[in-house]
Amino acid sequence: MINELRTFIAVCRHGTFAAAGDRIGLTQSAVSSQIKRLEEALGFELFARTGRSATLNAAGETTLGRAEEICALYAKLGELPNDAANGGLLRIGAIASAQSTLVARALAKLRTTLPLLRVHVSPGVSMRLMDELDAGKIDAAVMIRPPFGILPELMWQSLVHEPYVLIAPTKVPGKDWRMLLQEQPFLRYDRASFGGRMVERFLRHEGIAVKDAIELDEIPGLIHMVAKGLGVALVPLVEANLPLPSGVRVLSLGELTFCREVGLLQRKPRASPPVVAQFAQCLREAAEATGEKARTSKAGSDGGKRR
Repeated sequence: MINELRTFIAVCRHGTFAAAGDRIGLTQSAVSSQIKRLEEALGFELFARTGRSATLNAAGETTLGRAEEICALYAKLGELPNDAANGGLLRIGAIASAQSTLVARALAKLRTTLPLLRVHVSPGVSMRLMDELDAGKIDAAVMIRPPFGILPELMWQSLVHEPYVLIAPTKVPGKDWRMLLQEQPFLRYDRASFGGRMVERFLRHEGIAVKDAIELDEIPGLIHMVAKGLGVALVPLVEANLPLPSGVRVLSLGELTFCREVGLLQRKPRASPPVVAQFAQCLREAAEATGEKARTSKAGSDGGKRR
């Protein structure tokens, strides 16, 4: 019955059976069947059968909170029976660019306090990680902030802001980033990703027509393609990808610079393992240390220029 409960929660979150099905990979009829089985098992209806939207009735509203608690408890069954200090399991998702930087530093600190804690890190793009958190497959996700609102049962903790820049092959002359975007082959950050959507919005807002050549969701791949002279790209400056290859040069977008916000998405405390709060604190400290290091490095660089 756990699958039916998860489907019920998805319907409540996304408003219709069709939208829930799209999000969790089921047809509308499959969603309807699961909801019907759940209602038969409970002995009462959960939704007011009016219109296309799935509107909870009074019994459904009461059941939703209990269903969320049950799914959260079910997700914890894989943990050791001891508390986190003596073991346990933390399941986190993380985008590739954060795994070797923020996540690695946060876990190093966390495991000094909880040396027996087991940690499983799931890689993935932000949309997939959000879905896995929604389905209870992970406890928290280090990801790009969604371009839409955060669901009320989730919490967002901002960590770092990564500015977008134009990267171009060193052999391609020119300092006008707008002209380079319009004239050179464009290597596009995948529009299906959160970061790629930011690039698309920027280009549309500025009225820039590009010559699309290649599209992918791997920032390191884009960087190396630029180094090979395949074109130019708009990418965030990510710590994990620095320093850039010698064949790549960076052009600032100046006052039009926009940023990718990376942070931690988690369920609210009542539905989240206590160790997630400890991990969140370690991430916050890792992000603050990274920001301080960057400010110190910039200050030193500026001082050198003045001399």
